[in-house]
Amino acid sequence: MKDAQGAPAPVVRMFGWTMLALMTAFLVNAVLTFWFDFPGALGVLSGGGAGAFVQIGVYAAAVALAITLVIRSPHASLRAEAARVTAANTFLIRAAFWVVLLIGAGDALVSFMRVNGMLENAVGAELAGNLGRAEFRGLYFHLPLVVIGIVIGAVTRSLGFIWLTLMVVIAELLIVFSRFVFSYEQAFMADLVRFWYGALFLFASAYTLYEDGHVRVDLLYASMRREAQGRVNAWGAVLLGMLLSWTILIVGFASSSSSIVGPILVFEVTQSGFGMYVKYFMAGFLAVFAVTMMVQFVAQFFEAIADKRGEPGARTTHADMI
Repeated sequence: MKDAQGAPAPVVRMFGWTMLALMTAFLVNAVLTFWFDFPGALGVLSGGGAGAFVQIGVYAAAVALAITLVIRSPHASLRAEAARVTAANTFLIRAAFWVVLLIGAGDALVSFMRVNGMLENAVGAELAGNLGRAEFRGLYFHLPLVVIGIVIGAVTRSLGFIWLTLMVVIAELLIVFSRFVFSYEQAFMADLVRFWYGALFLFASAYTLYEDGHVRVDLLYASMRREAQGRVNAWGAVLLGMLLSWTILIVGFASSSSSIVGPILVFEVTQSGFGMYVKYFMAGFLAVFAVTMMVQFVAQFFEAIADKRGEPGARTTHADMI
């Protein structure tokens, strides 16, 4: 169907799903380039060989899959598509919560035992020495916790990132009690607060967008009809939201020394001696932020076009209730 002012619904859906497909292909190619030494998709211009054509094929396959998805379900409503995209994003954020919860608690425990000379007695001298190396701890301690966190996120629906607020408060209280009651403080304690707080701030952004809970400073938007608000939100989702997400991803994955890839490649840690070994993870938070925001902006784009068309079934957001 097509309204008097808009494009057909399948075209809108195709645009949104193509954005998600291109983002997925971009991330897959980033992994192939920086971790498996592929030449990059642009390598086709400089004789990159078969690897470059494989990476071009990843983009082509992703876009073809997105188009096929739309063609095979021509009557799917925009609100149903928005709900589907949001459900996928909810899983991503829930899995990210479990990952940072497990890694934060686990790495803090290892750092506590290491700084107090307990680690060697618990696991042996060789393993204790290896856990003092960032690469070993990242591959053989953090990575299994990442897998476990994703599995838990897939099978549970009970907890989410909002619980990180409580975890941050508990971690900060431990610092206060240990410092002023027991005169004990170590670098890993502050690292844990920063680790969980950074995750809370960046992972909560997509949820806040979903609930329309971000602070708006405007003179006109609040007085608009829902159809006009939908038009504004649709343009904003594309020109501001998706472009911002793409900017973070492109800049962050531009080279092996860029802001996201560089710290992860070398398992970068802080210079605080016996602190937590999670600085490279915090660089990855930016990628999680960009991905979840891109996904949610696509869902918002679908919802906005549905509002613009006056389609029934609009959600009541937190901002609407206020």
